[in-house]
Order: sequence, then C-alpha cells, then structure tokens
Amino acid sequence: MSETNKYQQQTIALAAIFQAASLVEQLARTGEIPAPELELLIGSLFQQSPDDFDDIYGPKPNLQAGYHGICKMMGSDASKIKQDIKPEVMRYALSIIHLESRLRKNGDMMNQLGNSIQASVRQADHFHMTHESVIGSLADTYKETLSTLSFRIKVTGNPQILQNSLNANKVRALLLAGIRAAILWRQVGGRRWHLLLNRKRYIKDAQSLLFR
Repeated sequence: MSETNKYQQQTIALAAIFQAASLVEQLARTGEIPAPELELLIGSLFQQSPDDFDDIYGPKPNLQAGYHGICKMMGSDASKIKQDIKPEVMRYALSIIHLESRLRKNGDMMNQLGNSIQASVRQADHFHMTHESVIGSLADTYKETLSTLSFRIKVTGNPQILQNSLNANKVRALLLAGIRAAILWRQVGGRRWHLLLNRKRYIKDAQSLLFR
C-alpha cells in the first residue's frame, strides 16, 4: 500500500510535469541540467506497470522545481516559496497537459508509445538509462508519435544549444517523461479543472512535500 494518498499522488505527478518543463527550459537555455534530475524522469518512463505508486519517482522524490512550479502557478504567496518560475516553464507544463489530452484520444499511438518505450527498456539493460543511445531511442519515439500530432510543443532557447543533437534528444526525452507524468496524473484522478478548483489542496501538498 502506497504511503501517499491520492491527492499527494496527484501533486507528485503534477510536480513531475513541472520538473520536466523546468529541465527542458534550463537545457534549452544553458545546455546543462543536473544528472540526478534527468535520471529520475527518464527512469519514470521505464516504470510502466509499477506495483506501487512510490516505485515511479521514489518514496521522497526529488521534485523541488516541480513543487515550486505548482505553488507559483496556483498563486501561492507563502514566504517560503521564493524561487521564481520562468514563463517558458509554465507554457511547457500546460502544453504537456494539453498534448496528453490529444494523445489519450489516439489509442493506436498510445500502444505504439508503450511498445517503443519497452524497446528502450531493453536497450537500457545494456547501457545506463541516460546513455546517449537510450536518450536517442526515446527521442525517436517522441518524434515518431507525439511530434506527428497537430498540436506541438515549441521549445525556445539558445539555437546553438538546441542544434546539438544530444541536447535536442534530451529535450524530446524529457517531454516524453512529462507526458508520462501527465498520463499518471490523470490515472490517479487529476483533471484540468482541478488546476483551478483544487488550488489550495495542491499548494498545501506541494509545500508539505517540498519541505518534508
């Protein structure tokens, strides 16, 4: 039995969306992101049928940027929440949620995503999960599926950084991890209207998870 209740699970999944968005923004702007944060999100892609919710991101997931993002979006004025959130992060996070809603209506693409990620799992058995071959495979999965939908997430940043193939692949892999988090958020009961009506609950849980 998971130690987190369904509301905390929603908050964690939502935080993972913001974490992915934050890493995409940081990578596109600077070309560098913390390796442990990349590993956490890429690892979540390989947890397709976990026995417990806490198996996906861990019992105390390192999603600080994500919790900050929730508080910022929900309008928290708590004095402890001092980290500013760039507009691009908000745009990416909301775009990920919207793109997931498009994906959910395409059963064939959902199956294709699952099969392609399973192939990357087998690849990760031979390499580290963030090896460039695995990242490249996940990026190809994103390009062959989600990039073909009519709605696309436009990533802005330093053109020279984004023209680097490894950086571009990391961006796509992170967006894929964000979509996985959005799917999970919906699976544990999250809905877009909750972003408005459940604001206080999300802020409370995000602050509790951030400072525990």
